[in-house]
Formats: sequence, C-alpha cells, structure tokens
Amino acid sequence: MITNVLSIAGTDPSGGAGIQADLKTFSALGGYGMSVVTALVAQTTTGVTAIHDVPAGFVTAQLDTLLGDVRVDAVKVGMLGSTAVIEAVANALERYDVGYVVLDPVMVAKSGDRLLAADAVTALRERLLPRADLITPNLPEAADLLGDSEATGEEAMPAQARRLLSLGARRVLLKGGHLSGSSSDDLLMWPDGQEWLRGSRVNTRNTHGTGCTLSSAIAVLRSQRTSWLAAARDAKSYLTGTLQNADQLSVGRGHGPVHHFYRWWKHE
Repeated sequence: MITNVLSIAGTDPSGGAGIQADLKTFSALGGYGMSVVTALVAQTTTGVTAIHDVPAGFVTAQLDTLLGDVRVDAVKVGMLGSTAVIEAVANALERYDVGYVVLDPVMVAKSGDRLLAADAVTALRERLLPRADLITPNLPEAADLLGDSEATGEEAMPAQARRLLSLGARRVLLKGGHLSGSSSDDLLMWPDGQEWLRGSRVNTRNTHGTGCTLSSAIAVLRSQRTSWLAAARDAKSYLTGTLQNADQLSVGRGHGPVHHFYRWWKHE
C-alpha cells in the first residue's frame, strides 16, 4: 500500500523549501503527498521578503476537511508562524489518528530571516513537542527551544538532546550541520538510547531546503521501514545524494535548492 503523507507548512515560490520541497521528497521516496498551507512566504534563494500568515481558522478548516476524508499515515510539520496556528495544528493532531508525526521546528530561514514569531516558541515547545514522535532541530533551533546558547561542538550535542527529551519530545534528531569541519553528523536520541548518524560534508552552496527535505524524508520512510533509526539513516543517505547532485541545477543567485529527483532525472 502506498503511504499517504501530509505536509503542514509554509510555501516557497522558488520550490526549494517548505511545502514544495516536502511534496518533491514524498514523491521521490514513493509516498503520496498532501499539504495544508500555514503561511504564504515570498522567498527565493536569496531571502524572504514577505510573509502572509494563513488565519488559524482556515488552517483548521483545511485540516478538518482533509483528515475527515483521507487516511494519513505520516505527517511532517514545518513552518507554523504564530501561536494561533500552532494551537490549531496541535488541536487537530489530538483529534485525529494521523500515524507518525515528524516536527521540524522551523524558526529561521537559510537566509537568516525569522519564520516563527519569538512569542510563539513557548507554544511550539509546550503544545507540539510532546505530540511529535520525532523532532528534527538544527543547533540554532535547539538553542531557541531550550533558551540556551548554541552548541559549538559535537561534545555538547548529547546534553542538549537529552534536555529536549525532558521537554516532552519522544525522540530527537539533533542535526550537526551548523558545525564546522569535514563531517556533518547528526545525533538520534530516544529515552533509552542514542545513535550517531555520520556523514561527510558535501561541498556545495546549494543547500536551500535541506532541513525540510530531511524531515520529510524521515516521515515518508518511517512507514516503509521497521524503525526510526532505519528511517533516519536512509533519509540522511537520500539527503546526501540530493546535495551531491545539487550543482546540476541552476536556480537563483543565492543558496540554490537540493536536487530531489537526482535518481530519476538523467543529464548528458
């Protein structure tokens, strides 16, 4: 049976991040993609110029309409923008059986533009972290959630991951891509164990949408794999491939997108 996977997130007109990246990832990995829009974002590879928040009531209407009809095997939650929208999504996830939930706590775009209001961080931490089966923060996002300074070395990551678990997260994939060096290692932690997911850093400036792509890949793969660890490993491998082939694309003047369909698009 083909997996039905839902993205609850904002848009990206350039197609590299947000719902557009999520749908590409779902399709590339054999899932049927669906979407609920939380924000209309005017952005491209160089930055964000405007954000139009979707009213929370309409987010609820989208969720109720979809979830009242379609079986959803997994959900990826991305950009939410405001406390009201966070509440709307949390309430829907409590009302409906939606299978696996992966939360990517999107707060700041690759360009540095803030995508989550500062006063909404508490709502994200208290209402959605305990509802998610897995959260996938990068190091700045983890620091934001914890009200702490950003980890500057791999040795600090386990302590921060444990603190995120103590906030109610069931599992944490703490991403180490913001660290310097030739490796790009992530830490998967759950209440009674942990595993490092090792990887080499890919030399490309085309990294727009990497967080969206990884979290979406885990969501779609979890329903196809026997464990979270297997899903995370395969998702990281897929993301590495999208980065290694990203320079085949020519999209924008800034941080270009990764190549979601590198396995299928053939180039001379």
